[in-house]
Amino acid sequence: MFDFAATAGLPKPELYRELLAAADALTAGEEDGVANMANVAALLWDFLPDVNWTGFYRVVDGELVLGPFAGRPACIRIAMGKGVCGTAAQEAATQLVPDVHAFPGHIACDGATLSELVVPVIREGAVIAVVDLDSPLPARFDAADAAGIEALASMLSSRI
Repeated sequence: MFDFAATAGLPKPELYRELLAAADALTAGEEDGVANMANVAALLWDFLPDVNWTGFYRVVDGELVLGPFAGRPACIRIAMGKGVCGTAAQEAATQLVPDVHAFPGHIACDGATLSELVVPVIREGAVIAVVDLDSPLPARFDAADAAGIEALASMLSSRI
């Protein structure tokens, strides 16, 4: 059994160091990418305050397909370049969105979501998935969150 929990009130850089260590412990040596995504989605849900969805979309045949997640049911398929996730995948760039309603073409899978952070997972120069975090709070995510999830995505690129 694994028992990881973030300490409340940690500064974000320290929180993400603990998250990365826990994700490394959960995924090291495991070859099944779906199992690794499932554990990391659950870990993100446990570690991060004020989120209403944490998970992955995988690149399958040129589109994003829902992967393991924690939260309410989600959109199953997202076209490249559409919404926050599709934009992150197409541009191979992190999308830090303080107000999803101001994002052109935002796809509202959960009407409670007000802000979003999406980070591409890149292997050998190609986007293979995105890590998607949603929050019911406006401007929930900042540059420290982006840096922490980018480090996570980098580590996971060879494990999913």
